[in-house]
Amino acid sequence: MTTMRTEHERPAVVSPAAAVVGSERHERRSESGPERRAFRNAVLAALGVFVVTRLCMAAAAAVRAAQITVDARAAGDDPTAGPAGLMLGVLSSWDGEWYMEIVRTGYPGYVPPDITFFQLEARVAFFPVFPLVVRVATRIVHVVAPGVGDVYMALLINTVMAVVAIVLIGLLAKRLYGLETAKRAMVLFAIFPGSFVLSYTYAEPIFFVVALACMLMLLDERWALAGAFAAIGTATRPNGVALVAACAVASFFAIRSRRDWSSLVAPLLAPIGLVAFHLYLGFQTGEWGVWFRVQSEAWEEGTSFGATAVTNTLEFIGNPFGSPTDAVTALSFVCMLAGLWCMWRKPLPASMVAYIVVILALMLIPATVTARPRFIYTAFPLLIAVAAWWPRRDRYGWELFTLVCGAGLVGLTGLYAVYGVIP
Repeated sequence: MTTMRTEHERPAVVSPAAAVVGSERHERRSESGPERRAFRNAVLAALGVFVVTRLCMAAAAAVRAAQITVDARAAGDDPTAGPAGLMLGVLSSWDGEWYMEIVRTGYPGYVPPDITFFQLEARVAFFPVFPLVVRVATRIVHVVAPGVGDVYMALLINTVMAVVAIVLIGLLAKRLYGLETAKRAMVLFAIFPGSFVLSYTYAEPIFFVVALACMLMLLDERWALAGAFAAIGTATRPNGVALVAACAVASFFAIRSRRDWSSLVAPLLAPIGLVAFHLYLGFQTGEWGVWFRVQSEAWEEGTSFGATAVTNTLEFIGNPFGSPTDAVTALSFVCMLAGLWCMWRKPLPASMVAYIVVILALMLIPATVTARPRFIYTAFPLLIAVAAWWPRRDRYGWELFTLVCGAGLVGLTGLYAVYGVIP
């Protein structure tokens, strides 16, 4: 039987060297039946955690739906939607509303000057992969089930993508630090407060799948596939540009160590999705760079280079109950520092470090929406580092940590449902 790596070992691949990759491929081929069963059982356990957390989120959405109903009846009105419709409204709120508008009407042909957040043309700020997938899937399903709504389809697609992402992060963590780390990483991915995006009509679930697939392909040095997945990612989320950095760093090490010039395929393919989207918007609206104008005008996006996150954190320390926004920012900032410390103790491959750096930089640079659970969550290799660092025998500490994460997930769902904090 192949000897299992423990969670305290360093990752087998820090830079993509051919000899190491070949050894890992041999290890996967020789993996025993009990090891495969153990991983399968770990996946099932993580999926069980995912189901429980989604039920808790549904309960939080139901509470908000009940509140809307009570308020409407107190005002002498009836709610415009039933309980299910009100719950769907919670799960398709915030950015989800913009994505669903793109699903239904596409991108506008013109964006007026001095555009505001309240104008529908502001939807050009949101990237196309997720709404395109939802639109195509909804049209296909309508052939056999015309009554299925696009919000239902969006949530179904994201649920499927979430399940795939849980399996992929388990495979990635197992490659780096072994089975025990994979178990914890999958559970943490399912329960971390930022995982609310897995059950909203947001683009993150698809992004996680392609980003995780890209990371696995980089470890295998399958450059064309890594670049292809990264290209999809850069057309899914603005911070998908972090995948370009991951591909570039992996290619740099491959070229430096053994002159593998074929690795350049990955960083050359990676930005295609981003470039194609901006070209499309230019032709569609007749204005080049319209995305940047909308970000500046509609969302008043400025730069603070981390000052906003630090200020909000200090304000939270001075007055812990003064602002939920300060509380969420401070807790996110602390989670970021804790994750980076775990990464220092349990190093990750250089390509993943580059990805994390870009994700966190894009989180901290803006002056409006700064450190948030969903941005920490997008830097998902940090979750692997936390899972790898956690002492194997510290069962009770780990269980307490997951309970706190679960409580945070439900709490965030409630806050976002009442528009108490910007996600």
